[in-house]
Amino acid sequence: MAFGKQPSLLPFFGLLSFLLLFHPIATTTTGIRLNVVRKPTPEVPIFREAPAFRNGESCGSIETDPIHVSMTLDANYLRGTMAAILSILQHSTCPENISFHFLCARFEPELFSSLRSTFPYLNFKVYRFDSNRVRGKISKSIRQALDQPLNYARIYLSDIIPVDVNRIIYLDSDIVMVDDIAKLWKVDLEGKVVAAPEYCHANFTKYFTDTFWSDSGFAGTFKGRKPCYFNTGVMVVDVEKWRGGGYTQKVEDWMGVQKQKRIYHLGSLPPFLLVLAGNIKAVDHRWNQHGLGGDNLEGKCRSLHPGPISLLHWSGKGKPWLRLDSRKPCNVDHLWAPYDLYRSSSLSLEE
Repeated sequence: MAFGKQPSLLPFFGLLSFLLLFHPIATTTTGIRLNVVRKPTPEVPIFREAPAFRNGESCGSIETDPIHVSMTLDANYLRGTMAAILSILQHSTCPENISFHFLCARFEPELFSSLRSTFPYLNFKVYRFDSNRVRGKISKSIRQALDQPLNYARIYLSDIIPVDVNRIIYLDSDIVMVDDIAKLWKVDLEGKVVAAPEYCHANFTKYFTDTFWSDSGFAGTFKGRKPCYFNTGVMVVDVEKWRGGGYTQKVEDWMGVQKQKRIYHLGSLPPFLLVLAGNIKAVDHRWNQHGLGGDNLEGKCRSLHPGPISLLHWSGKGKPWLRLDSRKPCNVDHLWAPYDLYRSSSLSLEE
């Protein structure tokens, strides 16, 4: 990976952009780097500045060969997001061609400033997700974190990002990429709206309640399909097909049923399964080594599944940064640690 000199202009998005729902405004400023790091707030930690990753010789430009990636941006998961971004850039052949689209729930200047100071060269936009979109539609699940409105933002991705973005990779914040993201980007969707690893060995029935399976109308939802579990934390989405097929409304419809009949226990995953399971493009399991955070109740340690790995995913209750800080890490958490850019909050000056 080649490292280049710092450019004279650094793209970033003015604070006004975050006040305008779904309509970010790009601005530029001279790239002056100060040696004093801002003092952290109790909510937002501080991070080391990441190195500048440059394109290889075979890369085109971001205008002709872009890779669009979407993630949520939240103070509680910021440490994971920073590690995920670093891992994506570090393993990419064309890191300058990656355009990040971050979804946030509220106006948080410190959070946006942290992102810019940690990755001065990052191509990114931030969009405010209006939590009113899911007001009254979220049902209580087995873990409080799954009930946060931002966890449902992925459903509305096609309404939020620019209309000229036709394909996007959606990633959770608790992942680490250890392969070139371009390989996932180039997956042939074969006419499907979503591509993701499928896990057909999993007990699919457990994702829904007895109320669901005992109702012939509900159970008939999967007629003509061979539904398999897939994890919505790693998806390649054909945005045009999603928008044209009205998939947001289809997912919302099942959320409405859930409010009335309690047909599942998990957050935003089951309505995705109801709409799409058995009708996605399956990709290699290497692209989502999930479940490293344990289950949703206790978060106990788990081992890696056998086989090649391109992406590690700490789905479940246990998060690597919390377990490492508690000095009770699982073995797999040491695979996350090299990407951790967190600095001790007691530091106020760069060394």
